[in-house]
Amino acid sequence: MTAARVKSRPDLRRQRRQRAHGCWNHLIVAPLWPKHGVNLGTMLRTCDAVGACMAVPRLPWIPDALAHGNTLRKPQCVHWINGRVDRWLARQRSGGSAIVGVELTDESIRLADLPVARRRTVIVLGHESTGIPAEGLELLDVAVEIPMVGTGHSLNVAVAGSLVLYKLAGLC
Repeated sequence: MTAARVKSRPDLRRQRRQRAHGCWNHLIVAPLWPKHGVNLGTMLRTCDAVGACMAVPRLPWIPDALAHGNTLRKPQCVHWINGRVDRWLARQRSGGSAIVGVELTDESIRLADLPVARRRTVIVLGHESTGIPAEGLELLDVAVEIPMVGTGHSLNVAVAGSLVLYKLAGLC
């Protein structure tokens, strides 16, 4: 067996997309009820990795959290939601977007059974402690559950959102 060769930065650059994706790509991650700013930075990095955009509510602390969390130090595809996030989500749904929530419900499907996104899809992430509120759950087309064998009942919102983004992008 031969030793694995680590790809060089030039090799990686040649293999990846030649330019940034267009705004409002077909995947939009929406942490609509954020609790921790560090999770937004993590989600920005995942959005870059899979070619997705992020939609966030216009709250006073979020711009600073995004600026500190953007480890790539280049502009990212972030869109601001003014007003009520449930109304924004309803507009996305009425505009034809699929709405996928990451939440434990009686009707949730397993992450492994989630198909690759074939149309514009919004991935809804809830609050770290309380999840997606009732007004958000009503707007979901599907809820996805990430099975766990450990003692915790859920993952960090940025980790859960990253797993779902990779699955919907068809990268895993």
